[in-house]
Order: sequence, then C-alpha cells, then structure tokens
Amino acid sequence: MVDTATGEANARAATAERTQLLSTLHIKQITANLTEELRHLVLWPDKPLDYVRLDDDKYGHHFGAFVSSRDSPVAVISIFFEPVPSSVINGCTASTGNGTSARFRKFACHPQFQGRGIGTRLLRYATSYCSSAGATVLWCDARLSSSEWYEKRGLIQFGGTFFKDKVEYTRMKMVLQDSDSEAEGSCDH
Repeated sequence: MVDTATGEANARAATAERTQLLSTLHIKQITANLTEELRHLVLWPDKPLDYVRLDDDKYGHHFGAFVSSRDSPVAVISIFFEPVPSSVINGCTASTGNGTSARFRKFACHPQFQGRGIGTRLLRYATSYCSSAGATVLWCDARLSSSEWYEKRGLIQFGGTFFKDKVEYTRMKMVLQDSDSEAEGSCDH
C-alpha cells in the first residue's frame, strides 16, 4: 500500500510541476541564430554547428518556447512556406493540390524539458500560425524514431523512408484546413 500511495503522490507532484511549467511557457518569434544551439544539441550533436544552419534560414519564420527559469529557448521550430513534394505510393499521389503549404524544420526540445508538453504546445502554435497565414497543409521530414510522436499529434506519413547522414527519415503531413483541392491525396485504383 505504501508503494501505491508513494507512486500516486509522485504522479500528482509531476502533474503539478508540468502544469506550473506550462503556465509559465511563452512562445515568441525569434531570429534563426537563436535556434542554432538547441538544434545542434538535440539534432546533430556530433556534427559541427554549421551543420544545423540552413541556407534558407533567412526566409524562415523561427519560434522559440521559453520558460521563466531560462533566458534561452527550451524548444525551437522553423517554418518555411514551400510546397509538399509529390510522391507516389502504390498508385496514390500525395500532394497539396492548389493550396499553400508550410514545412517545419529543425524542431528541437531540450532533453531536460522533453515529455512535459512543451514540444506539443510549440507544434500547436506553429500549426495555428501556418493556418492563419493561409497554409492548408503542414509537413516535415521526420526522423523515423519520432514518427509515432508526430502521429499522436495528427500527422500522417507519406512517401517512403530515406536517410540523411545515417539517420532514417519519413515525410509526414497534416491537413490544416479544408481547401477546394484534395489535400490528402488521391488514389486511382
């Protein structure tokens, strides 16, 4: 009985800590250079810092999630308004049709802050931002090891897997709003 009571008390304490952390969370637009340290730490720590810089960063919309205890962001995401690549899977075409699409890249959450809802909140913010900018589809190249996390948040896989360096990836997307086109794709069989 003591173990059950202790477990329940620990669960309540963890929930209270998460609620407190999320209540102090604020998300704001930041410059690309403020994303680099976290991108490097989380995504490619064994590569030089230049590896996480994108030529297109100057065209991106970069956001950081901040908590009151830190001056630097604890999670970052970069948005680029660009088309979804078409891919054919078993006779089905996955494309955005005529709608505007947005791609998120270099999404990273500091390891000390993972599992606390911060990444989910930042992705939700980015989704809302893209939708209000007129995007009908949001997509990304996701590490295969993270695809389940994205699926729980409404993204679906499309296309096959591929590698960047030695890391396996898949493409994922989410329909943000209805459009006149078939944003989900179509099948001819």
